[in-house]
Amino acid sequence: MTPTWVQLAYLACAVCFILALKGLAGPRTARSGNLLGAAAAVVACVIPFLYLELDHVPLILVAIAVGTAIGAVGARRVQMTQMPQMVALFNGVGGGAAALVALLELEHMVGVTDTLGVDPYNWFVYAATAFTIVVGAVSFAGSAVTFAKLQDLMSSRPVVFRGLPVAFAAALLAAVVWSVLTVTSAALWIGVVLAVLGLAIGVLLVLPVGGADVPIVISLLNAFTGLTVAAGGYVLGNTVLLVAGTLVGAAGTFLTLLMARAMGRSVANILFGALKGGSTLGAGEASDRPVRSAGPEDVAILLGYAAKVIIVPGYGLAVAQAQHTLRELVEVLGARGTAVDYAIHPVAGRMPGHMNVLLAEAQVPYEQLKEMDDINGEFKQTDVVLVVGANDVVNPAAKTTPAAPIYGMPILDADEARQIVFLKRSMRPGFAGIENELLFDPKTTLLFGDAKDSLGKLLAAVKAL
Repeated sequence: MTPTWVQLAYLACAVCFILALKGLAGPRTARSGNLLGAAAAVVACVIPFLYLELDHVPLILVAIAVGTAIGAVGARRVQMTQMPQMVALFNGVGGGAAALVALLELEHMVGVTDTLGVDPYNWFVYAATAFTIVVGAVSFAGSAVTFAKLQDLMSSRPVVFRGLPVAFAAALLAAVVWSVLTVTSAALWIGVVLAVLGLAIGVLLVLPVGGADVPIVISLLNAFTGLTVAAGGYVLGNTVLLVAGTLVGAAGTFLTLLMARAMGRSVANILFGALKGGSTLGAGEASDRPVRSAGPEDVAILLGYAAKVIIVPGYGLAVAQAQHTLRELVEVLGARGTAVDYAIHPVAGRMPGHMNVLLAEAQVPYEQLKEMDDINGEFKQTDVVLVVGANDVVNPAAKTTPAAPIYGMPILDADEARQIVFLKRSMRPGFAGIENELLFDPKTTLLFGDAKDSLGKLLAAVKAL
């Protein structure tokens, strides 16, 4: 029987997790919410050492120390452009850990049954164990593939081969059969086979996903991991795991749906669209069509005499690490009397909130960051839109070209502004792999070069006006 004080402590940790999630909903409270959640997690991990008679304590402490060191070093050294793959990697490790714990618990169940001669567990415990094993394995394998795609360890394009739908359906059906066997004929070897099937499903699920769809799959797999942790909490009789896993699962599910809506597509289309040619494709060839380009001095004149400017940041801004230079440019324009805002698309970058975090790192006032729905009506009254490292989120093909993979995705209406300036390294397309007709609009001017270098020259030119 779990002591009362432990139950109360776990309840307090669960409440802290809920408050932490609430804090993460806003930029002003995000840091304190994150610290509160981390502190509650530490307390929840320490509590078992205080009331349980644990075996192999030195090995447990060594494992905790190694994991802590790897996590701390990895989180501190990761670049902002690599944040999505770090999230995928850490999430996959969580799913894999949940699956391993469930396998160990299944072995314990079988041992207890063999010793007592009767089965002290009801069918739902075995069902929750099977669910944790298979879905945890799916999350681990799928997250490993998304990490490889984002880290350029494999092609970011959808990987489709003949017979993939049949292989996926067969693996899924086999997993259902083995899950039933886990409930009816609990045995460790059945659980191991179930885990292998889960790994296969995870790989086959993510292979057909490519391009700008990959971050959405990361969010979906994050929800999977949360659900496995919740199910594992039920198996272990651990309230804090049950609550924390449910929170992660629910939040990941809602985030996945919101991101899919922001792209104007369904989750099913994102997962399986490549099988019929409907997925974002990732790579593309650079266009050789003529465009209007200019130097920093010409763009500085446009900005210097504009009454209203909107900045559209994208992944290229993160790659160039140019957010600090951009903030300084905006401050100089503001001092000259120019009204400047940042237009934030929900899927700009490689994960939700990527641009918000990037600009917050540069101490950009949150009041200047405006979401797509709030700022789209202002583009018609805007003198200059400065697009820094973004592409697909301002691509008119989303509204005008039914054959485009991003068709139906809500975009920022940059094409409605009086003048558009693109800061681009080259004429290569964005993550969706399609040409952006806005680049060839008569109102559009391109400033080629690394974003940090271009913004530095542009800043100097504006100051010289």
